[in-house]
Amino acid sequence: MREKNILDMLGALSQETRLRIVRYLIKCGPKGASAGDVGEHVEAASSRASFHLSALEKAGVISSERQSRHIIYRADTQNLGELISFLLNDCCDNHPDIRACCLSEDKCC
Repeated sequence: MREKNILDMLGALSQETRLRIVRYLIKCGPKGASAGDVGEHVEAASSRASFHLSALEKAGVISSERQSRHIIYRADTQNLGELISFLLNDCCDNHPDIRACCLSEDKCC
């Protein structure tokens, strides 16, 4: 993954509502969720939710698919995995203390 893509993803994730959206979509798994469901879950008006969903999709954090009259959003687990891999391996040089924090269930947020 290119550095610009990493920076775009980090920028998109550095906002409270967007981070909540991604957490929700990860929990939804492959079935994803409609924009209305996402907005309801993160307590955002539909225009505000759409704005954040668009920013996340543009950065490659989530993807969308039209299903009839609805647009279904899903977390892009491939891109998110590449982001985490970059942070751990490239940025942090696979430092053992950082890796231990990532793998410990006791230290999860």
